Amino acid sequence: MLTALPWKTFLLAFMLLLNACSSPGQEVGAPPPVQDSTFGPLTPRRIVSTEPLRRGRVLDRNDSVLVATRPVYILTLPQRPPLDSLKLSSLLGWRDSLLWHRIEAALPYEGARPKGGVKLLLTNAEAQKIQDNQKDWPMLKLEQRTLRSYTTSTGAPVLGYAYSNAQSFLNLIQRYRRGRFYRVRNGGVETYYNGLLNGHRGYAHPLVDTLGQPHGTWAADTAFQQGQDIHLTIDANLQAYAEKLLAGRKGYLVALDPRTGEVLAAVSAPTFAPGVLTAPDRAGTRRKLVENEDMPLLNRSATLANPPGSVFKLVNAAVALQLGAIQPTTGFRCDQSLINCVHHHPVPRNLTIALQYSCNPYFYQVMRKLIEHVPDSLVADTTTARHRNLAAWQRYAKSFGLDTLLGVDLPREQAGFLPTPAFYDKARRTRYWKFRSIYSLSVGQGEINLTGLQMANMMAIIANRGWYYTPHFVRSVGDGGPLPRFLEKHHTLIDSANFEALVPGMKAVMQRGGTAATSNLADVGITIAGKTGTVQNDEGDDHATFVGFAPADNPKIAIAVYLENAGFGATAAAPVAALVIEKHLRGSIAPKRKHWERRMKYRGLAYEREHR
Repeated sequence: MLTALPWKTFLLAFMLLLNACSSPGQEVGAPPPVQDSTFGPLTPRRIVSTEPLRRGRVLDRNDSVLVATRPVYILTLPQRPPLDSLKLSSLLGWRDSLLWHRIEAALPYEGARPKGGVKLLLTNAEAQKIQDNQKDWPMLKLEQRTLRSYTTSTGAPVLGYAYSNAQSFLNLIQRYRRGRFYRVRNGGVETYYNGLLNGHRGYAHPLVDTLGQPHGTWAADTAFQQGQDIHLTIDANLQAYAEKLLAGRKGYLVALDPRTGEVLAAVSAPTFAPGVLTAPDRAGTRRKLVENEDMPLLNRSATLANPPGSVFKLVNAAVALQLGAIQPTTGFRCDQSLINCVHHHPVPRNLTIALQYSCNPYFYQVMRKLIEHVPDSLVADTTTARHRNLAAWQRYAKSFGLDTLLGVDLPREQAGFLPTPAFYDKARRTRYWKFRSIYSLSVGQGEINLTGLQMANMMAIIANRGWYYTPHFVRSVGDGGPLPRFLEKHHTLIDSANFEALVPGMKAVMQRGGTAATSNLADVGITIAGKTGTVQNDEGDDHATFVGFAPADNPKIAIAVYLENAGFGATAAAPVAALVIEKHLRGSIAPKRKHWERRMKYRGLAYEREHR
């Protein structure tokens, strides 16, 4: 009867077998020795460069360092005897309550007793105070380590983390709720550009004789490559400002430069500090983030697709113009027997007035005319005509980068969705559906879903009158530029003249009588082209949206704002967008709008108190 070998015996036997199968001096994985007629047997070697690798830094567009690998100090508190917290707080210059808040944030759960004691990160100045008074505090252990450090408290979904540095966080979300794991796991640029940030060691592959002299190579050598710095497109100051405006909200804001596709700010709210997910003393904070029902760990701008609401009327109008369903001068009656219209406004005699007042019945009739158009060749088969027309609508709308991955440089980007005839055939269980059963498409609801990046890119397309560069977060890697695919210009299937026809109505939205007139920046000489939206929500308050670009005739920023359960886009989302536009273009906010900032700041403080 065979008995199981102890694991140490098994391991020793395996190593002896491995050694017996290898020629003397031959490395495992290398080819067998080569017999040379002049030099005799040549043994393949694999030599690794000894130069230490340094992981590259992450900097913003203005060269401010946001992430770097740095030495840090870690203080380990004793479990016994009891700690004189008042005396230690005084030494470190902390309030006594701060010490206990730090300890609470470090514990994985309330009442936990870590085997090695509670560990706290200290600044260099704080560590110096401990070192200077070490004789009075023999029970404290201070050590220096090299860790990936964040110099900013903003931009967490963009910066992300290297998976090797975030194992405790990844293990936590796997254990807590598996269904959330892939939704909230977002490594940001730290993961997407991990190979370039890490660099790689150099490898030489010589063939050596019995005297150790090289004679050719058995494989191509690999050059040593130090980890490269990456410069983000993000403006850290604008990012921080936008995060403050969205504090206390759920939603997102994406701002980009339409001329280049560079993302200037990308906020997913609620926000959190990026260092929380990797810091050794934030286990308790990580657990609170995972358990928070508002899901702050979800990158809403890239991985959450929602119905866009009335802002999608811009796409529908562009497609209808292209396919000849309407002209810029086409008018329709505001017939509320078709669909409700929440705005009181003049008769929409043309497209500009319809956009200015966001007339739902107007765009209902635009979409109906597009879908129900029956050419003479199909006069006896209206079902086939509707299928063909919806397929054409979907194809032209898809050319905006919708219903597909844009290809941004962040992990887990979502594609959004545009319905097709086959989708409705299956959903309605018949191919004889009518326009009345899909009319919600006319106001950007129903089955349409877009991400925040897609909505901002939609604005960039209109700003450019028909083309775009793929939105991206890194403008240069090392001494080079962005990845080559971000320099490729993409064109839609819509003619530039049809985009031009949208702009007067978008300007009118921000003017007297328009749905976002109170958010115009005319007093500082900035003309915004925009569109408001309100997304109906059966499970609570409606969602507020706004998209736009500025200056309208020479666009330098395109923006999309989506605030969950915030009500009307005109009163909730448009002011946020206007402040970010003004901050970017002018660097400061006019005094008459300072009260907007204060109102949003107070809302953020109230949210923090509620979730502390």
